Amino acid sequence: MPELPEVQTTVNGLNEHVIGLKIADVWSSYNSPYFKGSNTIKDPLYFKVFKKEILGRKIVSVIRRAKNILIKLDNDDTILVHMKMTGHLLFGQYHFNQKNKVNPWEPIEPEGLKDPFNRHVRFVLTFSNKKHLALSDTRKFAKVTLIKAEHFHKTEHLHDIGPEPLEEIFDLKEFNARIDRKPNAKIKQVLLDQSNIAGIGNIYADESLWLASIHPAEKVRDLSNKQRADLFKAVKSSLSKGINLGGASTSDYRNINGEKGTFQQVHHAYQRAGTACDKRGCKGIIQRIVIGARGTHYCPEHQKLNK
Repeated sequence: MPELPEVQTTVNGLNEHVIGLKIADVWSSYNSPYFKGSNTIKDPLYFKVFKKEILGRKIVSVIRRAKNILIKLDNDDTILVHMKMTGHLLFGQYHFNQKNKVNPWEPIEPEGLKDPFNRHVRFVLTFSNKKHLALSDTRKFAKVTLIKAEHFHKTEHLHDIGPEPLEEIFDLKEFNARIDRKPNAKIKQVLLDQSNIAGIGNIYADESLWLASIHPAEKVRDLSNKQRADLFKAVKSSLSKGINLGGASTSDYRNINGEKGTFQQVHHAYQRAGTACDKRGCKGIIQRIVIGARGTHYCPEHQKLNK
């Protein structure tokens, strides 16, 4: 699933390309009677309302909240996109081929859109300048909905999300307060809980814990003050590095040009099971365990449980 750095990379790209563009048409293949009443475009009745509400509107800004992309329109309504497991947004020019029943949206440019991981287009905004914003989503888990301006601050789609870890106001005191909400839980699970801290997923939790030399199964209550401070710094460092490297493309994720991020090239722990730990002076071998039904990667040599 795209995490904070991947979502922020997408938002940064969108702000470069879609601001001021007018929505001329909307297309979706998500429509399904099984999602009736879901208030997302997967409900065919809702999609009709969604399309009517956004046609002719201009995009004025794009921001991120946790793992959500928020596209603000010129009437103060907001299109919310959550990319979920395999979704990613793409910007460029497409040709709609009606004869292609499986993947009718055929990319023209930029060249990166032609990556096979970008072919599962489920949702498209066509702009008045003939450019397109497409959502590729292999497993069809992504969410797209419209939040009316008057409902923005109380919408169910943004309910119960913790603070943003890269904001200056998020300091060590706040970090400790958030993780201490679940003192008996394992720290890996606490980091993944979006109601505690926004935007951290499996990749950046593993990388942060590796960097802070903390065992992912350590209980919050057993963390020392030094470990807490080290983890706080590691979270900010890992997330910032992920953004600087355009996110991680360990699977489906691509930026809006259809290109891979490069953070996966500098992973220390995530998906490196069986390889030598690259921490200076450490002779450990990265192992994979399961915590809270999530694959977890760590070094048993320098990430030991406290006694």
